[in-house]
Amino acid sequence: MSNWRNPKRRPEHISRRAVVYLRQSSMAQVRGNRESQRLQYALAKRARRVGFAEVEVIDSDLGVSAGIGSTREGFDRLVSEVAQGQVGAVVSREVSRLSRTDKDWCHLLEICQIFDTLIMDEDQVYDL
Repeated sequence: MSNWRNPKRRPEHISRRAVVYLRQSSMAQVRGNRESQRLQYALAKRARRVGFAEVEVIDSDLGVSAGIGSTREGFDRLVSEVAQGQVGAVVSREVSRLSRTDKDWCHLLEICQIFDTLIMDEDQVYDL
């Protein structure tokens, strides 16, 4: 957890909420890999421990593929909330879970940069 206690995480980030984005690509993973879900949900508690008073969990994309042409309501909501300036940090177990297409990934990174939103994964804090 000490890697989240990082100078990149400033009061202006903590004053907004953290959004934990959960995703597993298939229903078989959702049913068969409960440990992954447990670790992803635990990120909300971890975000609170480092100072985020408000933490939202978006888990509506569990079991939804991120392949080209698929629609992920949770990811769309995440991007929208960041673009409204409401989010201080986007949290995911691995940054690769945030997006599987270059278009989505680049769009999220651009929005996070514009609205000074951190990306935090299990190991790192990224200030774009």
